[in-house]
Amino acid sequence: MLPDLDTAPALLVAAPLLLTASCLLLAPLFGLNRPATRTAVVAGVALVVGVYLHWRFTTTIPWQAPWYGLAFALTCLAIELFGLFDAAILFAALLKRTNRSAEADAGEARLAQRDPADWPAVDLIIATYNEPIEVLEKTILGALALDWPNLNVWVADDGRRAWLRDFCAAKGAGYITRPDNLHAKAGNINHALKVTHAPFVAVFDADFVPQRPFLRRTLGFFDDPAIGIVQVPHSFYNHDPLQQNLALREALPDDQRFFFEAIMPGRDGWDAAFCCGSNSITRREALDAIGGGLPAGSITEDMLLSLALLQKGYVTRYLNEPLAFGLAPESLEAFFVQRARWAQGATQILFLDTGPLGPGHAWQHRLFFLPTAWLSQCLMLMTSLIAPLIFLFFDVPPLVGVTAQSAIFFLVPMVFAQVGGIVLLGGGRYFPIAAQVLGTFQSFRLLPVIIKTLFKPHGHAFKVTPKGSDAAGGGYQRGIFFACTGLMIATLAGLVINAFPDTRIVMQGALVPMVAFWGLVNVVVLFLAAMLCLGRPALRAEERFPWHEPVAIWRRDARNATLARVIDLSVSGIALEGDGVEVGEPVRVRLRGVGSIEGRVARARNGRIGIAFDGVDSPARDRLIVQLFTRGMNATQLQVPLWRATRTMLARILTADMTLPTAPTGQAATRPELSDDRLEKRTYVLPPENRTPATMRLARAS
Repeated sequence: MLPDLDTAPALLVAAPLLLTASCLLLAPLFGLNRPATRTAVVAGVALVVGVYLHWRFTTTIPWQAPWYGLAFALTCLAIELFGLFDAAILFAALLKRTNRSAEADAGEARLAQRDPADWPAVDLIIATYNEPIEVLEKTILGALALDWPNLNVWVADDGRRAWLRDFCAAKGAGYITRPDNLHAKAGNINHALKVTHAPFVAVFDADFVPQRPFLRRTLGFFDDPAIGIVQVPHSFYNHDPLQQNLALREALPDDQRFFFEAIMPGRDGWDAAFCCGSNSITRREALDAIGGGLPAGSITEDMLLSLALLQKGYVTRYLNEPLAFGLAPESLEAFFVQRARWAQGATQILFLDTGPLGPGHAWQHRLFFLPTAWLSQCLMLMTSLIAPLIFLFFDVPPLVGVTAQSAIFFLVPMVFAQVGGIVLLGGGRYFPIAAQVLGTFQSFRLLPVIIKTLFKPHGHAFKVTPKGSDAAGGGYQRGIFFACTGLMIATLAGLVINAFPDTRIVMQGALVPMVAFWGLVNVVVLFLAAMLCLGRPALRAEERFPWHEPVAIWRRDARNATLARVIDLSVSGIALEGDGVEVGEPVRVRLRGVGSIEGRVARARNGRIGIAFDGVDSPARDRLIVQLFTRGMNATQLQVPLWRATRTMLARILTADMTLPTAPTGQAATRPELSDDRLEKRTYVLPPENRTPATMRLARAS
């Protein structure tokens, strides 16, 4: 029997919140990697949510309200229950997080005991359509430098570009075209599978550069005949739109870290990890069991592949190690192209026989492959923005019987338990404010896409995420900006109107302070989402890396080189400590393990020299790319405390730059202009020159 909360002492009202906070703070002391501790955290969260739901059902539904008031309240309740359902799936995943690195160590040790000549052959397929040379060259050269003796690198080009064929021929990679573009990426890979024969197939998107040990760390898993796919995370060497547009480059990890470093290891614990389209290797025998290729019924053919293999008894194994690095979306439009494709494709699988509702799946696989999180998140976030406005302007509440005391006793502990539980079990990869802002931002465009797909699941074109120079950088999401601004103004206007008795619309004045708090939180989120709409272009055209060895510089007509200390290095240039040179002066830079690269002085001031490389294709440029992009130089993951990330993000409200974005300041190295010539629409196969001398030099240099 609960006490009368309106007259209860403040300590009693706050007791559930204090108890919840204490349990969450003490949980790490028992070791969050222990299954018992993780189970206790999930059980505690479930208990708090259960108490909240009992109160929600028995107290807060306005059964006596007019039909429209009851309909609105029940709609809000249904959306809330939908969100709690998906939260339960998330907690189930976080409950069984795995770490497969020890298994990768054992597999690598077993390989080391065998003659490398006996290591299995691998076909590595790079699927491409329209990506530019500055993106593709990194991936192709990185693949050629992999530490594996029996490797065939194939570029499957659905763009049929003559310059790419010539590039592959010059570097020793294979090149494949096909007569049509049926089924987009899935069709492209399936055609490549028909003309290749190795027992294992690695697939990489055009922008993901494999690290040298990728195959040595993953092939050992296939000693277990039940393993069909091994997937590693998508890691990035650039900044995503949230980091870039809110100036959070060093204050917040990219938004996909929570998925790849917390959710996917958790799904792996239930044998429910899935192929993510790139950075994976698949057993060809498993592909043969489902017809010899990727299923083409969804534009997310990767997830569908894992589901199809599960029906045949093959599991996707997940290794949470950064063994490949690619490009996060470089513009807001690229971001939405990517997320809309994911949301559409995940929704499509509901309507397929191989999907989670089809035959032959275990119950946990049906549950974990339900794509409901896309819809529930969008609905929850949009409802949280709109519900206070309906209450403030029409006096139609989403729930009744709520006092400040009951909210503190029931509602606040539920929110705190869920958010705190995810933060704990997520291993420091979940940032609530950032998730709220990004989720709100993307919901404006994704919610219509998801609803449309539910009513028309098929017939949606596969859209390639723009990369490199094609991404154009920056961008301005006018529609979302005005939507966020309009909702902010409406929320503040509603709060002002209801702050005075003469203009108040809400009849229950006691509820106004609680709705005011809710509304002000929404204003903060909307303001940050509006900032996110103002796409900031990347500061530099190429990612820069620290370089810890001195370099030799030859100036014009100089017989002797000058040693200089490097600040940072990129494919397009180098920054050095020093002075005494002239802007525009030609120089030659020699780096250990790379060789000499020609360039010109672009900047020289304040004891710093900036040299722009000339961008001419050369063995030295190839070795530089291999050095920078295949040796894990960007493998250090950003670890930021939650309090610091939250403080920095909220501080952006006071330091916001709300001006429209300008053109990028970075300048890529000049490259020779490429021909627009296209090859005939036919099957064309240029075999790879398996481990040519040039490729071996690249591998040794790296």
